[in-house]
Amino acid sequence: MTLRREESVSIPESDLEGVSVDTLAVRAGQIRTEQLEHGDPIFPTSSFVYGSAAQAAARFSGDEPGNIYSRFTNPTVQAFEARIAAMEGGERAVATGSGMAAILSTCMALLQSGDHIVCSRGVFGTTNVLFQKYLARFGVDTTFVSLTDMAEWQGAVRPETRMIFIETPSNPLCEVADMTALKALAVSADAYFVVDNCFCTPVLQRPFEFGADIIIHSATKYLDGQGRCVGGVVVGSNQLMEEVYGFMRSAGPSLSPFNAWIFLKGLETLPIRMRAHCENALELAQWLKQQPGITQVFYSGLTDHPQHELAARQQTGFGGVLSFTVAGGKAAAWAFIDATRMISITANLGDVKTTITHPGTTTHGRLSPEDKELAGITDSLVRISVGIESLEDIKQDLRRGLAVLSV
Repeated sequence: MTLRREESVSIPESDLEGVSVDTLAVRAGQIRTEQLEHGDPIFPTSSFVYGSAAQAAARFSGDEPGNIYSRFTNPTVQAFEARIAAMEGGERAVATGSGMAAILSTCMALLQSGDHIVCSRGVFGTTNVLFQKYLARFGVDTTFVSLTDMAEWQGAVRPETRMIFIETPSNPLCEVADMTALKALAVSADAYFVVDNCFCTPVLQRPFEFGADIIIHSATKYLDGQGRCVGGVVVGSNQLMEEVYGFMRSAGPSLSPFNAWIFLKGLETLPIRMRAHCENALELAQWLKQQPGITQVFYSGLTDHPQHELAARQQTGFGGVLSFTVAGGKAAAWAFIDATRMISITANLGDVKTTITHPGTTTHGRLSPEDKELAGITDSLVRISVGIESLEDIKQDLRRGLAVLSV
């Protein structure tokens, strides 16, 4: 017997109406085969078989629902998509092979030559490169503006503007966007409002409640939470996601069933992990502000952060990423990083393990010197993704870096 998702046993969506994000993280999208397994099954298959040629034709034509080929239909991937869509409060999600594939799929599905994007400068460096270099080759122009300066946003909008794209909080300076104001701008421009919600996840921030049309994640980060695999996901209305799905099906930037299963397991612990990340990060930011050699700390949970009150209104926590500058420029920043022993020197973030990196030469290393300056990426900047280890042990490791600065 060939199992189809619609033939398997699952928890009806109606039974999960009104439950918390914590419960959705564990139960939404869960499917079971006729074996009624308690865990989420993995379907590591390239294709699916049919009972007859007529059934195969019906599947391919769309007259009959069901699985066809794992590039675009796989039960494990569909379970992950259903779960994150429920957690974000969206109608549908489309999973992709990476976070960048999620951004590319969204743009390729919804934009065309002659369209214009207005994007915040404070985005992941590769997002900047994708827009500025590659989409430009296909006639899609991008203007980069300050995330927090509404006058810049308003001045950048053109008649051909079709997308407002932000990360909030920003990477790596933790600036916070006024999503309500940006949604109003997007409506006036007849543009899509797209929010990268990677730093906060649906546990801490729900951009649809502030008017977002599309939410994007690098699932590689907090959704997995343990640095195990790479993936992405786009969430939105059925209508918009049908377009994104169409591109994903045709171009093939697909998520593997195994990685989808990893993300399902990651989502189960996402709420409790995010709260632990937030608790550690806030106390660490406060501690870093008091240390000699640290010239500035960027974290929206600090009361002197320029958008602290806005972050408190839009988020239920301030996240696990912070950055800071050290006295002495790049040499001092590198020496600080190299002095640590427990913390992982890696550009990934959102892990249960604390990570540290120098954005100017890693995550944002491909930006021009001018773009780095505009984005606030200085040579003295260090970014930390705070894990869930003992905070005292994290501090003790950072004291090794501080000792280098005081020499």
